[in-house]
Parts: sequence; structure tokens; C-alpha cells
Amino acid sequence: MDLLLWLHIGFAIFTIGPLTAATMAAPRAIRNKNVPVLQNLQRMTRVYSFGSIGVLVFGVALGVVTGGGLLGQWYMTASMTLFIVAVVLIVIIDRDLRTAVRALSSDSAEDDAQVQNGRIAAISGLLAVIWLVILFLMVVPGP
Repeated sequence: MDLLLWLHIGFAIFTIGPLTAATMAAPRAIRNKNVPVLQNLQRMTRVYSFGSIGVLVFGVALGVVTGGGLLGQWYMTASMTLFIVAVVLIVIIDRDLRTAVRALSSDSAEDDAQVQNGRIAAISGLLAVIWLVILFLMVVPGP
């Protein structure tokens, strides 16, 4: 049980933090039209988003091993639901990052990826708030 807790916390620290930093750095790279940095941020977002699934997996495993109906608690259900919402938002951010890379890499001056810039900025801010709400729900209500 302790190992699962350590894995859950470790995955949360080492994947969600960098994922949030990468998504929040993307709008600046778009504004500066820095395609190589934007490509790296897109790659980082994809890698860390796949890694962040470990947070959910080890969290659910911890809830199952702990037993006692922990997964049925309202704050656990809310946290898992918010995590699924965050995954959907990450997919949207990844799509917009790919579109922005394509737009800035083309020779056409028509599309400067400003739509993606605004959407990525808004969604990454919302994503950071979701992570904070999940953290609050995991620490404060306690069984």
C-alpha cells in the first residue's frame, strides 16, 4: 500500500507539474513564432500527458487496496471525474499545438495561430485550476 501511495504521489509530481508548465509556456512560443520550441513543447505535452495516466491508475489501485469503500466517497468520485475532464482538455491542447506548429511552419503569412494561442492559454489556465481542485480534494476532506 505504501508503494502505491509513493507511486501515485511520484507520478503526480513528476508528470502533472511539467505537463502544466509545458502547456502554459506554449502561448509565448506561439506569440514569438518560435517553431522549434513549440515542437518541443508539443512533444513534452504528449509524453507527460501519457505519463499522467499513471496518477489515475495508481490512485485507483490505492483506493482498491485500501478498501473500506474509499472509491465511493464523494471527493474521490469528484477527483476522478475532474481528472477525466483534464484528460479531455489535454487532448484539445495537443490538437491546438499541432495546428499551431503546422500554421507557423507554413510559408503562408495568413494564419499566425492566434486562435490556437488564445485557446491554449485559456485551457491551460483552466487545467491548472483543475489540478489544484483535485489536490484540494485529495488533502482536505480526508476520510
